Order: sequence, then C-alpha cells, then structure tokens
Amino acid sequence: MEKEQYIDVKNYIREKRGLYYAVMVYTNVRGKRKEKWFPTKLPVKGNKTKADAMSRQILREFEIPREDLCYHEIKEDTAIDETQPIEPQLLSAVLDKITLSELSAEQVSNLLFADYLKMYLPLTKKRKKRIEETTYSSYCESVKNPIEPYFRKKKIRLKDLTAKDIQDFYDVQLDRVKPNTVIHYHAIIRLSLCYARKMGYIKENPIEEVEKPEKNKFVGNYYSAEEVNTLIELTKGSKLEIAVLFASFYGLRRSECVGLRWSAFDFDNNIFYVNHAVISTRVDGKNTLIAKNNTKTVATMRTMPLSSEIKNRLLELKQSQDDNKKGLKRAYNNKWLDYIMVDESGNLIKPDYITYSFHKLLKDNNMRSIRFHDLRHTCASLLLNKGKGRVTMKDIQEWLGHSDYKTTANIYAHLDLSSKRISLETLSALIDI
Repeated sequence: MEKEQYIDVKNYIREKRGLYYAVMVYTNVRGKRKEKWFPTKLPVKGNKTKADAMSRQILREFEIPREDLCYHEIKEDTAIDETQPIEPQLLSAVLDKITLSELSAEQVSNLLFADYLKMYLPLTKKRKKRIEETTYSSYCESVKNPIEPYFRKKKIRLKDLTAKDIQDFYDVQLDRVKPNTVIHYHAIIRLSLCYARKMGYIKENPIEEVEKPEKNKFVGNYYSAEEVNTLIELTKGSKLEIAVLFASFYGLRRSECVGLRWSAFDFDNNIFYVNHAVISTRVDGKNTLIAKNNTKTVATMRTMPLSSEIKNRLLELKQSQDDNKKGLKRAYNNKWLDYIMVDESGNLIKPDYITYSFHKLLKDNNMRSIRFHDLRHTCASLLLNKGKGRVTMKDIQEWLGHSDYKTTANIYAHLDLSSKRISLETLSALIDI
C-alpha cells in the first residue's frame, strides 16, 4: 500500500547541470511556498521516464519538515507576525502531524471544536488519574461517531462553542440512543473543555451550563432457580458451560468469566480468585481483546469459596484440555494455556461469542429471553429471596464485587423482601381487617 500523501505536496522533475532533480513543492503553515530538491543522478538524455518514476517514489516517502508544519518551530529569522492567523484550511491539513502544545493558545481557540477534540484525545492518557485502555477506546469511538461528525458539520470553533450547541447535540442524540450513552459523550466533551479552560484556550467553560442527561433507570430480568437449573443442564459440555455456571452461581461478569485462569484456583483449599478479566473492545476501528490482571475496582478482586460440584467439573475439564493439548501437539494454541475458557484447539472463547451464543441458546430452547449479564442479577435475586434472612445486602455486595454498598442497594433494594415481610406480619398482627 502506498504511503498516504499530504494533499498539498506536488512533485515535479527539473533539469540542472545536465541531470534530473525531483522537486517537492508545498505550502508551509504560514502560506509560504517551499521547494525541496532531490538529486536523481540521472542524465537528462533518455532518462525522463525513469526520473519521473523516481520523483513519484520520493513523493511517496516525503515528509514535510516539522518547522514547516508547526508555528513554534518556524525559525526566528523569518520575522513572523504573531498576530497573523494561520490559514484554517492549511492548518486542518496538518493537524494529524502536530500536537496542541505546538500551537499558540490563539491558534487552538480558533480550531474547529471537532479538530480540537481529536487533538485532545491522546492527552486523556496523560491525566493524573490513569484511565483504562477500554475507557480510552470508548472515548475514541464516541468522538469518531457521533461527536466529531456532528460538530464538524456545524463548523463551530472552540472559542465560539456555547452551552446551547452542546445541549442541542444531546437532544439530537437522545432521539436515537439511551441517556446512559449520551452521558458517555458528555464525559469526553467535559474533559476536553475543562482542559481548554485550564490552558487558557477559552475564557469560559460552556459545559458548566449544560444539563447532563439523567441515567436511565435499570430494570433487570431474573431467572428463577428452576430456570437456572434448566439452563445449566442445557449448557453441559458446551463452550457456554463455564460462563453460565460462574455467572449464575458466583455472579461473575462476562469479562471475568472469560478471564478465569487455572492459576487463580487453589483446589487444595477450595478457593479461587477473581483477579483477571478479558474485555472485547474496539481500538482504531478493530475489535480487540484486552487481558488485564486488575478488574474494575479493588472490590472486584475478590476471593471466593469453591463449590465441590463446580470443583469436580473443573478438574474434569482440566484433564480434557490436557488431553487435547497432548493430542494436537504443535497444532494446539498455547497462547491461552492458563485460561479455563478455551475450545478443543486451545483458542480463547471470546466475550462476544458468549453474548451471541447465549441469546441463540435461549431462543432455540424456547426459554425466556434475558441478557447474559442478567445471570449476575439472577444470582443476587436468588441470594436475597432464598437466603431466608441469612444473606444480607452487604453479603451481596461482597459476593458480586461491587465497589460500595450504595451500588448494591440501589440495584437490588426492591428484591430484599425479607424485612418487608416482617413489617407486614407485624402490622397484620396489630390491625384487624
């Protein structure tokens, strides 16, 4: 594939002292015409075709010098008037090659907000509070679509952006996606504008006057114990078996199920550790697997007791995987050797496969449709309603690995019927209906 060329570079061949030269012609950041000459060492006579081909090859490899791209790297002896604005079209053409720090505050403030957002994105990785690769990927996807296209079409500059512009964007998006998705858009827009205010690119931060959408209230679906037992029976021996077992019994997230590793299991003491996750995300427009040793928060890295039934099933699975590895020899994929959720060839069972196959399984067997993540909520529901007062909301928090008690209470308070039944019994004894 040929290297992508800067749109304003033109190539020519010129004669000088009986030899051909390849000449690259372009316009620098201040609008000044520049030429770069490259000797081909080809005599003029009979070599025009070769010289032309060599000139095109040089064009493919040519990069504009940074001093011609960046305001701060233009030499002092050029006597630049700092009040002179950069040609907007020219600046847009070189934005992918420079950073915000290479522009003056005035130049940044004159950027289209769409361009500013793209240039700001890499800076989110340099914030004091470290962000996950998946979070950064989410920011990039949000900017790529729909934030950047929307504001580029509006042609709004950073310095001219108003609260109404942002609010209008939210209103348009709320007609097509849920409030939680718009809240994700709000996050990256807010970060970029707070940075712009801090660096002096804008005098006032319009995001402070914007009403962020309220989260859409979560209402989960739950399976009964009978439905869970049916589901487990249907998945025995399949690629979904381990995921379904650990999601419904331990409330593990999809990424935590895929991240289960043999090294995290202590079969002698009948415990295992939830300390790893495999996440499917989009990086540079491509689906990518990210394996990480730390899960969402410190609370999610938890130690769990291992049921004897699940222990026995895991030991059987381990023997089966060892047999597959021995039988396939070099054809076995050793990349995921420590992972529990692999197929017969050692390939990791991906998170997206779980989602798709789970939905298909329910449909094929005429079972009530729920999301795979709802097995986690089912686990909490069964603990609360079948625990007969012995399992508290605090126990649920620790079992599921929520970072704080409030999260658990907000999601599952409506399921905690034990205290309400006591209240009902008390009132029934006092009031004669």
